[in-house]
Amino acid sequence: MDVDPIVSAAEPAPPKNADLPVRVASAVVMLVIAGVAFWAGGVALDLFVAAVAFGVFVEYVLLASKIAENPARLGSMVIAGAIYIGWAGLALAVMPEPLMIAVLGLVICTDTGAYFTGRSLGGPKIAPRISPSKTWSGLLGGMAAAGIWAALVVLSASYLISTMGPTGPSIAAALETANIGMAALAGAFLAVFAQAGDFYESWLKRRAGVKDSSRLIPGHGGLFDRVDGLLPVAIIAGTAWAATQAGL
Repeated sequence: MDVDPIVSAAEPAPPKNADLPVRVASAVVMLVIAGVAFWAGGVALDLFVAAVAFGVFVEYVLLASKIAENPARLGSMVIAGAIYIGWAGLALAVMPEPLMIAVLGLVICTDTGAYFTGRSLGGPKIAPRISPSKTWSGLLGGMAAAGIWAALVVLSASYLISTMGPTGPSIAAALETANIGMAALAGAFLAVFAQAGDFYESWLKRRAGVKDSSRLIPGHGGLFDRVDGLLPVAIIAGTAWAATQAGL
């Protein structure tokens, strides 16, 4: 039986957010796994970080294999990816857990602030050929959200330190010791690198001609898609922390 083309064309399109339940379910599973790793801490958390880093590296190599024109180019890209992803993974593994949580929160705030500000205000695109949805207003929104997060983290840490003082916990004492302005600037600075990490992965996917780094996570793509902005921030924060511990 022939299908009337007019009737077929009039059939309703799939809902725009048809995959929302899958995305939510996947997000819950990811949060539970990460939460268990953080709760266990120690070796379990290190193994979790190593497993994620290895998965990201595998996805990076798959992208590189679609981009490289020859074995020499592929080899150089694999070495660069190993340094980039391995450095980020090592930085996360060696930094204390409170700093890791602060770094993760900063990246989440950057992405959230950029998403909602970009959708609300729109405006000129940063690099439409690489990532058509990224706008300058979104970048500024992400920087503002990251700056606020960093300021709150530093203020909270100063407040906890004040509890060990002779006068007990004091918001006034925390405000005196916490350099909130510098913390906000540092957060905004790191937000730029988080967005740069996002752009870098988008550029790789454009070159490879794929939408996602893999199909590992239903509704979300691959591991690389989830941590692209985290990698450069982890490198900067982890290296800075290691330098302070070494007295540099």
